[in-house]
Amino acid sequence: MSFSIGSNLSALQALGTKMAVTADNVANVSSDAFKKSRAVLEEGENGAVKVDIQKIGTPGPVIQDTRGTEPVERELSNVDLAEELPRTIPTGRGYEANLKIIQTRDEMLGTVIDLLE
Repeated sequence: MSFSIGSNLSALQALGTKMAVTADNVANVSSDAFKKSRAVLEEGENGAVKVDIQKIGTPGPVIQDTRGTEPVERELSNVDLAEELPRTIPTGRGYEANLKIIQTRDEMLGTVIDLLE
């Protein structure tokens, strides 16, 4: 039984990290030359969930900006909100599902203890 709860706790931690990476990308959408990251969930030892964070180095759009009298090229962030925001939906649902499993396990243990008393 404790094996199951350990898997759920590691999944909650991994999903929290994944959501934090997405939030960092969204927060830096307007930062010049910011490179987005991706959190990829992987199976770890003993059914645990681990996170691999990868930096995505694709260049952002380049724009012409006039500073003073000379035009200057600026690279914008490579974050696309239309890509980032939908990623939060399955991450949030995964978090909810793991919380529900822990809650159900807690209720089952409470019922067993009540029966034994």
